[in-house]
Amino acid sequence: MTDRYAIIGNPVAQAKSPALQTAFAQQFGEDMSYGAILGEPGRFAEAVREFQRSGGLGMNITMPFKLDAFELADELTPRGRAAGAINMFTLRADGTILGDNTDGFGIMRDITHNLGRSLKGARVLLLGAGGAVRGTLLPLFDEQPAEIFIANRTASKAVDLAAEFSAQAGGIRLAGGGFADIAGRFDVIINGSASSMSDEVPPLPAGIWDKDSLAYDMAYRKEPTAFVRAARAAGVGQASDGLGMVVEQGAECFFLWRGKRPDTAPVIAALR
Repeated sequence: MTDRYAIIGNPVAQAKSPALQTAFAQQFGEDMSYGAILGEPGRFAEAVREFQRSGGLGMNITMPFKLDAFELADELTPRGRAAGAINMFTLRADGTILGDNTDGFGIMRDITHNLGRSLKGARVLLLGAGGAVRGTLLPLFDEQPAEIFIANRTASKAVDLAAEFSAQAGGIRLAGGGFADIAGRFDVIINGSASSMSDEVPPLPAGIWDKDSLAYDMAYRKEPTAFVRAARAAGVGQASDGLGMVVEQGAECFFLWRGKRPDTAPVIAALR
């Protein structure tokens, strides 16, 4: 029988996961199908269990169900628990569900593998203090930057987030504050705030980036985001949106489900 997977969300028609997972399966000749499920408010758990009972082996979860997925999972991976939100289920034969979050992995993979940027010893600025940034922290720690500063409009949220993860940061200098607290130049600036959804740029001070910096926006659009445009206008040498992150987080899901690592370069190129 063909192995079945799906993404659940509301809305879900715009999701790229079916195209991604189908392309990955074709690379390896895997006998699997990947569909989309329009989740109904209040019936998320019911839809997941129904898919599992029908033989489904795994699911991706998109908005607005990532927090519901966190609550439904019987077991969480360390990075899933740290993120506080889940974008991937492995549906086990014994009826239990393993929840994971591959978004942070996707960001780090895109930066280090596709963009060729080493983060070891780097000074990193994270913009925002929501789920996207939470999910990035543990994978970012693995890359061994020297310093991470989390900046958010509500400074206390960034301060609290830095304090929450301080014990896991090892020797990395980790701190948080408001945008007014940002000081000095950074090697890598990652925008995980909601600003790009409204095509705006966070209120960043001058001098935080230069021609040797990387400006990375977790969001993506057909045209460059306001954050990417601002970075390029400031002379930043390397600026990228989050399309590669979307592909890489999907590739990580495929690897965890199927045990094979897809070649993401042709998929990213096709989506571009």
